[in-house]
Amino acid sequence: QVQLVESGGGLVQAGGSLRLSCAASGRIFSTYAMGWFRQAPGKEREFVAAISWSGGTTYYADSVKDRFTISRTNAKNTVYLQMNSLKPEDTAVYYCAADLRPTTASMTKASTYDYWGQGTQVTVSS
Repeated sequence: QVQLVESGGGLVQAGGSLRLSCAASGRIFSTYAMGWFRQAPGKEREFVAAISWSGGTTYYADSVKDRFTISRTNAKNTVYLQMNSLKPEDTAVYYCAADLRPTTASMTKASTYDYWGQGTQVTVSS
C-alpha cells in the first residue's frame, strides 16, 4: 500500500506564505498524478491543484490561480504546494492525494484519486 503524509501546515498571517509537503512511502508502481484538495469548516472538499508525473501538466482552481504553485520531486516521492499571498478564506484542512491511473480529464476530480493523506491544518489570520 501507499502512505501519504502531509506536513508544513500551521498558522500564518494574511499575505504571508507557506509551503506544504507531501511525502509518499511504500511501493508506487505507476506514473501517478498528485493533487491537493482542501476542506474548510462547513464546506465540501474542493480541488486546489494537481500535477502530472512529469510535472509538465498542472491544474489550479480559479481561487488559487497565480498564488499557489504545485511541484514535485519524483526521486523523493514528494509533492509540494507553495502558497503565497494567503487569504483568510484559504483556511482549511489540506489533503494530498495520489492518482495511480491519471487522465487529463480526471486530475481535478477527488473521486478519481486512490490514496489520501490525513491532512494538515492551514489557518490564515486576518
